[in-house]
Amino acid sequence: MPPFAQLRAAFIGALNMDQIVRVPQLPRPGETVLGGDLLRAPGGKGSNQAVAAAGLGASVAMIGRVGRDAFGRELSRSLRSVGISTRWVRACERPTGTALIFVDQRGENAIAVSPGANEQLLPEDMPRRAIAATDVLVAALEVPLASIEEAFRVARAAGVRTVLNAAPAQALPGWMLELCDVVICNETELATLVGRVVPLGSEVEAARSLRGFAEQVMVVTLGERGALAVSHDAVVEQPPFAVRVVDTVGAGDAFVAGFVVGRWFDAGIGPALRWGCAAGGLATTRPGAQPSMPGLGQLEALLNSG
Repeated sequence: MPPFAQLRAAFIGALNMDQIVRVPQLPRPGETVLGGDLLRAPGGKGSNQAVAAAGLGASVAMIGRVGRDAFGRELSRSLRSVGISTRWVRACERPTGTALIFVDQRGENAIAVSPGANEQLLPEDMPRRAIAATDVLVAALEVPLASIEEAFRVARAAGVRTVLNAAPAQALPGWMLELCDVVICNETELATLVGRVVPLGSEVEAARSLRGFAEQVMVVTLGERGALAVSHDAVVEQPPFAVRVVDTVGAGDAFVAGFVVGRWFDAGIGPALRWGCAAGGLATTRPGAQPSMPGLGQLEALLNSG
């Protein structure tokens, strides 16, 4: 990839304290499963993506909410420790968001989230000047949609690129998608966006049906099949990188960061997909969300290995 100026990115999304238990198998309804020791680690999709992007060399600001509690203070300190600006991470009276995560022996997970303070991120709280000063604004759907809409409208007016990670899965109005230069989703989220089952192998057709304007890029992550992107003139596919999977928590967030820092708008969609898949793959090789986010050196080594 050619040398570019440092990417300036802002991330809107959840800040959660993840509480993780490794179990022999994911519990079924009514079943109690004995697991290993409890692991506590910073999480939340927006926060995960911000940490991953900072680790890959971007200049990052986080926009979100935490509670006035120990978890909130710990999450803010954790972001600052990796060089992320927390000027726009404000405290409120709701408790800090928390995620309860089970991870089985194959690395698959089941997650329940208590949003807490994340629900208090309001449209009037969007920092207009901070958004206008970035190259890319990234948002995930763990905060109120009205706040993302306001932020994206500000970004559009300022000529800032917008990336929506359509997760967790939810139906979105067409006007919301039209505010996005890039939409990133997995197979489940894609099916939710199009409102129907998407058979294996028909992801390109489904993604193409969502595109609202010529320059828009739809990206679909396919787990063990890698990822693909649909633009106005091409379909680009990227196979996964061979790694030893420990758990998949945070892999999607690492992909988002890798794709964004890979600068699809300068370097091209193909190289950005490679960065995304490499970052997502590396995130599966260690437990937890933010603790598993790869550094630039690790990512470059994997890219250069094949």
